[in-house]
Amino acid sequence: MSLLDDGGPIFAQIAAELANQIADGTVGEGERVASSNELAAFYRVNPATAARSLTVLSDEGLVEKRRGVGMFVAAGARDRLVQARRRRFADRYVRPLVVEAARLGIGLEPLLGLVREELASVEVTTGGGA
Repeated sequence: MSLLDDGGPIFAQIAAELANQIADGTVGEGERVASSNELAAFYRVNPATAARSLTVLSDEGLVEKRRGVGMFVAAGARDRLVQARRRRFADRYVRPLVVEAARLGIGLEPLLGLVREELASVEVTTGGGA
C-alpha cells in the first residue's frame, strides 16, 4: 500500500488504495479485505476513518460485509471497477486527444502512429508490455 499524501480526505485515499488493489487483482473477488482496525493500525488513523473507507467501497458495490466474518471483495467488483475506469480514461484522455488531433489535422493513421511510438517508449522504460 502506498502512503497517504494526495491531500484529499484520508478515508477517500484509503478507499482509493483498496480500489486500486481490487482493480489490479492484488485482492481478488471473494477475498477478505483488511478490517477497519487493521487499516487503522496500518495507516495510523482513527478506526472510524478506516471504517468510512470500507463504507465507501461497500456503497460502490466493491466489497460486501459477511456478518461475523468481515468484508470481502464482491463478485464482479473488478470488472465493474475496470469498466468505470476505462470510461473515465476515455473521457479524460482519449476524447481530448482526439479533439486536439482533429484541430491539428492529424488523421487516424498518423495519430495511431504517435500512440504506438509513445507506447513503445513506455514499454522500453518500464519493461512492460501492452
